[in-house]
Amino acid sequence: MTESSPTSAGTAGSAAVSAPDSRPGARRGPVVLALMLAMGLAALDGTIVSTAVPQIVGDLGGLSVFSWLFSGYLLAVTVTLPVYGKLSDTFGRKPVLIAGTVLFLVGSLLCAAAWNMASLIAFRVVQGLGGGALQGTVQTIAADLYPLKERPRIQAKLSSVWATASIAGPALGGLLAGYADWRWIFLINLPVGLLALWLVGRHLVEPARTAPRERVRIDWAGALAIFATGAVLITALVQGGVAWPWLSAPSLGLLAGAAALAALTVVIERRAAEPIIPGWVWRRRTIAAVNLSLGALGLLMVAPTVFLPTYAQSVLGLGPIAAGFVLSSWTLSWPISAALSNRVYTRIGFRLTAVLGISLALVLLLAFPFLPFPGEPWQPALLMLLLGAALGLFQLPLIVGVQSTVPYGERGTTTASVLFCRQVGQSIGAALFGAVANGVLAARLGAGTDLDTLAPALAATDGIRRAVDAAVDYVYVGAAGAAALALLALLTLAPRRFPVLEEEAGDGRSGQEAGAR
Repeated sequence: MTESSPTSAGTAGSAAVSAPDSRPGARRGPVVLALMLAMGLAALDGTIVSTAVPQIVGDLGGLSVFSWLFSGYLLAVTVTLPVYGKLSDTFGRKPVLIAGTVLFLVGSLLCAAAWNMASLIAFRVVQGLGGGALQGTVQTIAADLYPLKERPRIQAKLSSVWATASIAGPALGGLLAGYADWRWIFLINLPVGLLALWLVGRHLVEPARTAPRERVRIDWAGALAIFATGAVLITALVQGGVAWPWLSAPSLGLLAGAAALAALTVVIERRAAEPIIPGWVWRRRTIAAVNLSLGALGLLMVAPTVFLPTYAQSVLGLGPIAAGFVLSSWTLSWPISAALSNRVYTRIGFRLTAVLGISLALVLLLAFPFLPFPGEPWQPALLMLLLGAALGLFQLPLIVGVQSTVPYGERGTTTASVLFCRQVGQSIGAALFGAVANGVLAARLGAGTDLDTLAPALAATDGIRRAVDAAVDYVYVGAAGAAALALLALLTLAPRRFPVLEEEAGDGRSGQEAGAR
């Protein structure tokens, strides 16, 4: 079963473009290095601040609002992804990546010069506004540079960079805050980002762009509506159950406001000549299925990344570094599995490969509650190693597959929609699973008990250890539910074979449906 072939290069208002040269002889090495540096910056700044919070609060104050150092950055990255995706299809990847990197570096410099917590939070938002361009555009350029059969290699490299930077971030942040000054956490971005800028400016050659048939109109109203909707929704998810109860007036008001803004966004986008999120993103079954599946992936990823370190320290009695190693085991297998996934999907197709991966992940997530108490560290580490292999087999075929079903002029929008759904899934997962864990702890240890109040004494008593073990078990069952939702989306929405477009390296033509996988 295949879909109808997408239109060739966007709408009438967009400039006509051709695919970049992806021949093996093309000079891609410096550009790939730039992409890896940019991806590392985006991943690092999501976690590097965490271990420096005591030093930052001690210097600037603002303990009651420090969580917005993370939430503000996440918010800005998430809500700008669709905007940058559309802009990269309209004006090209290179100017968008350069502008985003410059904005990210300006935000980093301003963060280093912050004089109080309010200014630091505001400058973290500026950083995130640039970080959205780094995440989405890097993935799109990677797909542009490599033909279908080579994309797993570059995507695996980017996955390795993301995983390494995410895990190294807290350790690097602690070292800089402890032995230098917390401001170096942001200043260290400058030389890395400037090198990436130089490599992109010198070596990334954009494809030829002919003049559009009519003046390009940017959907600023749609961009503002998307930003407002995302801001209100993520604020409700991040602060709900933390700053105020879930059923309180602030939570209900924010959720209602997000729903109203979402409806307004749909109206605006339907009327826009060049919408930021065009309707075809959801009308095409392949893209809609991948968006929903990777949204569920974002949801389930919260279980190990947020709760496994707590489990390792409180239940297993490990120190922070050893707990980090338990978590990091999935970052070893994920890129390897992703790099080898092309040997699977070239034989059985993108959809069936992803179904196989998420089915294995579902079984592994359901196995976690059956681990013995207190157990040995190798047991959750082995599960994480296998889970990383399963998710590498799930995520990469979907990203490569969906990028291969659209022409060059639609690839940025498609990639951004996928990443946007995954980011929203992570935000929902953090709120949902946090509520689940805190509910279990309150039921076992008394009202008003949550992970934050237990943090100073996680391994103090056997009762606390068993309560945390039960809470994390429930979270993993919830993550298994998210895996089941992803599986359901693939089985019911995704076509059996993805309608892959022909890519003729070197002559710049794309957009003809060549077959299906």
